[in-house]
This record gives sequence, structure tokens and C-alpha cells, in this order.
Amino acid sequence: MPRSYKITLCVLVFFCNILSFTMPALAEVNFSWGPYLRLRYEYWKNWKDMNNDLKDNRSFFSVKTALWGKADFNANTSLFAKLSNEFKAYTYFGGTASLMPDKTDNKKGYHFDINEVIFENLYLDQKNLLGLPVDLRLGRQDFAGMYGEGFLIMEGTPQDGPRTLYFNAAKASWQIDPQNTIDLIYINDPRDEEFLPVVNRLRLRSAVNPSLDGQQQLLNTTDEQAGVLYWKNKKIKDLAIEAYYIFKYEAEEGGSGYQTQKGNINTIGSFVNYALGTLTLRGQLAGQFGSYGSNDRSGIGGYAFADKVFNSIAGSPKINIGFVYLSGDNQKTSKNEGWDPLFSRWEWISPMYARSMCAETGILGYWTNMRIYRAGLTFKPAEKINLSFWYNFLQANEQATPTAILSGSGKNRGHLPQVKVEYMFNKNVTTCFWVEYLMPGNFYKERDAAVFLRTELQLKF
Repeated sequence: MPRSYKITLCVLVFFCNILSFTMPALAEVNFSWGPYLRLRYEYWKNWKDMNNDLKDNRSFFSVKTALWGKADFNANTSLFAKLSNEFKAYTYFGGTASLMPDKTDNKKGYHFDINEVIFENLYLDQKNLLGLPVDLRLGRQDFAGMYGEGFLIMEGTPQDGPRTLYFNAAKASWQIDPQNTIDLIYINDPRDEEFLPVVNRLRLRSAVNPSLDGQQQLLNTTDEQAGVLYWKNKKIKDLAIEAYYIFKYEAEEGGSGYQTQKGNINTIGSFVNYALGTLTLRGQLAGQFGSYGSNDRSGIGGYAFADKVFNSIAGSPKINIGFVYLSGDNQKTSKNEGWDPLFSRWEWISPMYARSMCAETGILGYWTNMRIYRAGLTFKPAEKINLSFWYNFLQANEQATPTAILSGSGKNRGHLPQVKVEYMFNKNVTTCFWVEYLMPGNFYKERDAAVFLRTELQLKF
């Protein structure tokens, strides 16, 4: 029996044992379910090299479908499962790609192929465990929006892009009192799927390295494990305080880029959100220490933002202004001073720049070595329309090692304006139009503009 199926069987047996202690009977089980559909079109230009001549552009349609189901056994016990699939139809795939699906149509793009029906979620919820103020969640689960605005804990499967965000985790939440909770989390996210079966597994082939032929769809750069201790406090009115300690282990096997060597990272930090009427102040600061291979490592990261809402003006405009700092590695020392984003390799500040970081770090969404000055405006010109505008000035803290793409002589990453238009037909159907335009600075050798375009339709039930 394959290892993944043995692990799955053990997990199911464990779930059943817990249910046998917490559920008197199945006679009153309540079932609910629903479908999900996300249709996207995306266009990327110069997303990695900032050079019109290298033609790394991509143009494709993406379709994600999902079906979820939930069984509520009683007020405290439930089981949730979600099956998902995302497939893409490329109209153009630039020539710099190293990995591509095993069926190709022609040099312009990918063959349309439905692949990989996966378990996006499968977890058991047990509230008030053994009569105590402790809630337990075991299994494949999401942490989106739960911890510090996703600065460190958001994305458990960064290598599959926006397809999934899940973590294989066990989480215990202790409700000390109505204003205080402590979460204890164990995370185990392998590089490839090991825990649950995959239907019609995707295989890749390499255009430049035949030894990579047959490689599975990656979920992580390496095998990763972590332990999290997370405290949330709301004792003071309008003030939310969060503090945390995170230990993360990044394996060496299969690693690349900034995760080529084994890593042990300790992160200690806090998040604060203070609401002063129509003004909100929010910020986060964290420090890191540990090892990278045989060398020591340290890093510092954080941000500070102010949000102001003008309710007396039509459309209730909100402005925000702030600053982000993520330390970079000083190439002149043996110590690694670069910020490790832990589990935040997602479309945080920018969908396009999360991908552009590959040129520097060799890894998708590896936010590090950055100073970002950011200002934004959001308002509602009509009841169902939301318009957002942002301007970002991006800089590096340390000069990059010179490469075919990076200059190695400058710290100006460039200027990045963004526009997002959202329209909500109703609570189940939404659309979005998103465009970004990067004007590169002297951090790059070439400085041709990079463009990102996304249109999207979502149906949630």
C-alpha cells in the first residue's frame, strides 16, 4: 500500500476514534454542501526579467472548481471536506519556462488538460474538548485571515500558486476568557502530496533539464514542519494585540534558491491594531534567529499602516498609507541576514511582484530584502462597486548578486501602481478586474515595464 494511503487510513481511524468518544449517536447528523467556481484570465508581461527582448510573457485561462461538504454531528463536533481542481489553458507561454505539463500543443502554450482533483480540506472540529474551553481542529485546514493579516501565516502550499492555501495541521485553541485565546499549532507541509490521494495526478516535463521529467506538481520548495504558539488579546477596548513564537524547519532535500540549504528559523513578534473612531493604526514587528546550513541567520521584518475612513463623503473613501521593511542578506558576511517569509509566500502586496521575486530568490513569493512605501485609496462609487488604487515605491535593503536579470549595482526596485475594480452581483457572485504596471529601477539590468492583468468571476455557495 502506498505511503500516502497508509497515512490517510491512519488519519481516518484517528478521526473515527475521536468521534466515538464525542458523539453519542449519528441519528441527528446535519449535512450541508455547496459548489465553488472561479474563472480567471491572466496576462503577464516581463514579470521576471523586465526585458522585452526575452519574451517571457504568459497568457492563460484558469478554471478552479470545488465541492465542499460538512457534517455536523452535534453542537460541538463536525467534519468538513473539500475536493478541488484547477486547470489552465495557455494561449501563450514564453520561452523561459523550465517546467511544463507533460502534454503540449505547440510552442505557444500548454495543451488544455483537466488534472489533479485534490483534497483541499479535510478536517475534524471538536469544540469544548472534554468539557474544557479548548477547541481542536485536526487535518487539512486553511488559516487565511486568522493570524496578523497573513504577514507570517497564510499560505501552506506556495508552489501551486493561488490554487490552494491549506496547511496539514493540528490546532488547539484555548479560550482563557472572552478576551484572551492561545492557539497551539503543529504544521507538516511536505514538498509533494504525501497524506491524501490525488486523482489524475499532474506530471511535469522539463524543456531544459530531462532529469526533472515526471516530477509531480510541487506544493512546497522543500519538506517543512513548524510549531506555533499564538496569543490574541482584546482586553482593552478597540485595541487588539497578538503575540507569537514560531519555529519552522525547512529541509534541504529538493531545495532551490533561498531554500537550498537546511533551515531552522525561530520567529518572535507581535501585531497590534488600534481603532480610533474612523482612524485605524495597525502594525507588526518580528525578529528571527536560527541557522541556514552551517551558518547563523537573523532577520527583522514588519510594517506600519494608518487607515482613515471619511464616512461623511459620498462613497465612504478610505485612504491608507504605510511602510514595509524586510531585511536582506548582506553578501559580505557569512551570516544570513535575509528575512524568511515563513508561511506568507502569497500575493501579499502584489500578485505580479510575488512572482517577480523568483529572479532574485529562485522561489515563488519569497518576500525578502525590501522596503515598500505604500499609499492607497478605496471607495464605493455605487452600492455594488468597489474601486481601489495603490501606489508602491519598492526598494531593496541590500544590493543583489549580479545575474543576467539583476544589476547588482542599485537598490531601486521601481514604482508599482495598481488598480482593482470589484463588482458584487450578490453574496454568491462577484467579479474583479486587477491591473498592475511596474516601472523597474536600477535594481534590474533592463528596465522595460512589466504588466499584470487579471479578470475574475467567482461563484460561491
